[in-house]
Amino acid sequence: MVAFTLTSAGHDVVEAADGQQGVEAAKAGKFDLIITDVNMPVMNGIELVRALRALPDYKFIPMLVLTTESEQSIKQRGREAGATGWIVKPFSPEVLLNTLGKVLD
Repeated sequence: MVAFTLTSAGHDVVEAADGQQGVEAAKAGKFDLIITDVNMPVMNGIELVRALRALPDYKFIPMLVLTTESEQSIKQRGREAGATGWIVKPFSPEVLLNTLGKVLD
């Protein structure tokens, strides 16, 4: 649904099955925005954000967490890792696209 929403709005999308693949993709290319879930195999989304923030090319790239997790303690860990924003699933395509508009401007 995320990829469909973004491609329908004209964005190019690269998907990764887990956080480690996300880091590898980020090292191989340059992205304007990262969207991750918290719950992923191999490397979770918070670890992914932390790993990407350690890379010079991703210090200032917006990173959104799109997840079912809504507990304040998990959101705080995300902020501490460097997440730009947090969207709780289920989400509406309009909310996702509006959020992208805000963080990409």
